[in-house]
Amino acid sequence: MKRVFHLILAVIAGLFVGSIVNMALVMLSGHVIPPPAGVDTTTTEGLKAAMPLFEPKHFLFPFLAHAVGTLVGAFVATLATPGRTTGPAWVVGACFLIGGIAAVAMLPSPLWFTVVDLVFAYLPMAWLGHRLASRKARAA
Repeated sequence: MKRVFHLILAVIAGLFVGSIVNMALVMLSGHVIPPPAGVDTTTTEGLKAAMPLFEPKHFLFPFLAHAVGTLVGAFVATLATPGRTTGPAWVVGACFLIGGIAAVAMLPSPLWFTVVDLVFAYLPMAWLGHRLASRKARAA
């Protein structure tokens, strides 16, 4: 029972830290790559209306936010896991993937971005985050 509780806390920690990283990158994106003139990116309706005006460069930070947020979340979940098992990292990746699918449903994006985001930003980053944390733990 204690192990299950510890695994659940590891997942919660991974989701929390990963979400902070994700949101920080999303908030930073407009300062690094400004949206097209006159675009309101503060609301879902504004983003839907502006989507045809976005160039591929405008999708860089959303992808990075999803990928790096998942990577860091899986890394933290693995470090917080007894025995460094893969379960919490995969749960974090799956939760972020579900969020990505929901985002695509709410805010349609170009097909190329949807495919790249859903295929490469979540489960592969969860795997990589677990691998990096496992190696770090072994080296320590």
